[in-house]
Amino acid sequence: MRKEHTARRSGDCPARAPTDPDLLPPRPSAKHRGGQPTAWLRAADLAAVAAAELLALALPVDCVCCGAEDQALCVGCERQVRLLTRHPFRAEEQAPALMKVDGGMILPVVAAGVYREELAQALLSFKRHGQHQLKAVLATGLGHGIDEAAAGLDAVCLVPVPSGTGAFIKRGFSPIHLLLSARRQRRTRAGPPVVDALRKSRSRAALQHLPGGQKGLGRGARAARVRGSMKVIGRMRRQVLGRRCIIVDDVLTTGATLAEAARALHLSGAIVAGAVVLAATRPPDSAGSGADAPQAAESRPSGKK
Repeated sequence: MRKEHTARRSGDCPARAPTDPDLLPPRPSAKHRGGQPTAWLRAADLAAVAAAELLALALPVDCVCCGAEDQALCVGCERQVRLLTRHPFRAEEQAPALMKVDGGMILPVVAAGVYREELAQALLSFKRHGQHQLKAVLATGLGHGIDEAAAGLDAVCLVPVPSGTGAFIKRGFSPIHLLLSARRQRRTRAGPPVVDALRKSRSRAALQHLPGGQKGLGRGARAARVRGSMKVIGRMRRQVLGRRCIIVDDVLTTGATLAEAARALHLSGAIVAGAVVLAATRPPDSAGSGADAPQAAESRPSGKK
């Protein structure tokens, strides 16, 4: 199983656009656990390994990507997720809802990685099945995208896309808020502040609660479903008025959700400088989207045998 999994990753693939970070030669990975420069860091690593092993004995788990025992994400698959999110890239051209009639862009979008393979499986497991053990590696990837989008911008703030009430009740948490919180806890220096200014509009709540959500919808249907679905909270308008904002979401498909978030912020006087997503995929109604679409990834087997 492990050999087949590795062979699948390293198989030959045709050359594609250089903006896809997964086509770049892999850079040297982080230092091995024994390569930490100080004794207390090595001791901390060993303690973390011991704690993980004890937890595995009490609550056995399998890797969400390859099915390896004892870890929610094995060492090999975690490394792949880190590689898939190491080189952020511009992704708005893949999102038709972010394109103007004249060919211009509504807003620039930076994606930390491509929605496929280990990254897609880890994100789905985190969102759908409450695998909170994955938040650290996903938050790190999202952080790379945020750093890229915020580079050179002063007094910028991060505005997360809100979860719908139904989704929040079902999951018990908001994925993007949890990732932003984990990123803030892991950082050694202050980054752009998070301003939780957006909320789902009650007037559009009925559409948001229709069975199936946006899964499987094409460009037009997604745009119609989210149109008018967000607003800026009244008490938060002063915090975004005249301020540069970067919208943050988990997955970019058609771009309809980001476009709606940008519309709501613009109406409140904010300056939308761009958006960041953890992963970008081609829209489900475009040619060749196939298994790269979120609904296809969700229906794929997790790799367990």
